Amino acid sequence: MDFGQYIDPLDSISQRKDFYGKGTDYKRFSETEKRYVFSSQITDLIEKLVNIIEEAERSSPARAFDMQNSISTALKDMQKQLDLISKYDWDFDFGLAVVTTLASSLDYMSSRSSLKLLLPLADSAQVLNVPVSPIGTLLAATHPFAANPPYLLSWLSPQSSALDMLQPNLFEKLVTENFETVPAKLLLQLATAFEEGGLRDRSGTFFYKNHLSKSNVPVLAIVGDQDLICPPDAVYETVKLILEPLVTYKVFGEPGGPHFAHYDIVGAQLAVDLVYPCIIEFLKSS
Repeated sequence: MDFGQYIDPLDSISQRKDFYGKGTDYKRFSETEKRYVFSSQITDLIEKLVNIIEEAERSSPARAFDMQNSISTALKDMQKQLDLISKYDWDFDFGLAVVTTLASSLDYMSSRSSLKLLLPLADSAQVLNVPVSPIGTLLAATHPFAANPPYLLSWLSPQSSALDMLQPNLFEKLVTENFETVPAKLLLQLATAFEEGGLRDRSGTFFYKNHLSKSNVPVLAIVGDQDLICPPDAVYETVKLILEPLVTYKVFGEPGGPHFAHYDIVGAQLAVDLVYPCIIEFLKSS
């Protein structure tokens, strides 16, 4: 399979649809191939892609050309992932071999997490019966008041990054471009992490914390010492439920600095020097 520069050898739309898979007879697959339940999903995906391109060709040939280039790029990325799976013989049927969590918890009830600031948004979305909450727009609108004199909302900046950990232009890009609208259902589910029993599924009946002690997968739980969104004590509330020999709990940051806030764990330059090597070493040794 090669998704290099593609020149479509087929002239008609009907020929192309058959070529891309609508006419493919998957019944001829072996029993081993049939056990992959996603084969039908791949067929559906191919058909949807073809339909999208067809519609674009009818409305705007130039747009269709750009779209085909974008899809080709996406397929190249997918092929790289498939090549890795084939090269290292990854078998996902056996579940996870090791887990690394970055500033995450299933229970914020006893912590002072600033995620509580989002709870009114969840309540409002439920009352108003709206599908999404414009968190990205709100953050982008408030950023100038947090980053510029007279710093009326200066308390917002440490929510994302500790002092001098991110370059100003990267910090601005993070806040103003990284967040979009958030589904109201997701906010309502997140709100359960502040209730007795911790985070649960959307039905409200499955409590994730209750199943951690049953896991036999090694876990590396990482958090920053100045993380206000997911504080170290919130992470520990989850960590303590995992069997001790399986869990490694690591807090990054020193009393005299440097300090790590929520996004510093992945975005700060020091994360490259300190956090990433820690994760790599854990993956190698597990």
